[in-house]
Amino acid sequence: MTRAHLVEARDVAKSFGQTPALRGASVAIRAGEIFAVMGPSGSGKSTLLHCLAGIFAPDRGEVWFDGERLDTLGEAERTRLRRTAFGFVFQFGQLVPELTAADNVALPLLLNRVRRRVAYGTAETWLGRLGIGDKGANRTGELSGGEAQRVAVARALALAPKVIFADEPTGSLDSLTGEKVMDLLTALAREAGTTVVIVTHDARVAAYADRVVMVRDGLVSGDLGAVGEQVSAAKAGR
Repeated sequence: MTRAHLVEARDVAKSFGQTPALRGASVAIRAGEIFAVMGPSGSGKSTLLHCLAGIFAPDRGEVWFDGERLDTLGEAERTRLRRTAFGFVFQFGQLVPELTAADNVALPLLLNRVRRRVAYGTAETWLGRLGIGDKGANRTGELSGGEAQRVAVARALALAPKVIFADEPTGSLDSLTGEKVMDLLTALAREAGTTVVIVTHDARVAAYADRVVMVRDGLVSGDLGAVGEQVSAAKAGR
């Protein structure tokens, strides 16, 4: 594996029962890159993300992270990586509704045995950077969709991960709110040098990426970096 590639899938196949989701997908993602995976519903793009993040073990093929074979690690080691090196932003946030915004951001840090005062100080800092510093004491069920998704972004970034995996991060938001969330996510990730892997069916979201690939029928059909640049140019011209 080329060490310039922080995350890589090689000929990855994954089926659920008799239904193949991936049929031999390969991608290579550079450190610090914002990388988008596009494709229609059911194409296998979310399954690819879950394999890259060590959530699913592939039936065939290899997954590499930072020079280490990820798919051959035990579940405990993959869980440790997901707690320390990976951040996650999903379509509906997957926040704990009974907890406050600050609790949700601090919780992964506390699970990593960060001191309580440091964890909540970090949560306060990131909520402030995402423009919702005044919402820290609110339960997440009391927040708007855009505010809740910013909490999810804060939770991901607070860990200082090497990679953020974002699965349809704006799918539950209106276009203006989604654009604000993507502006913040990508700007803060670039500032920290964090690699971001985004799964989306929305060309406006893909426009934030440095490079775009398309997944169809469980295969990566090609690098559409030029298409991403064209969408970015069109977006800038609006």
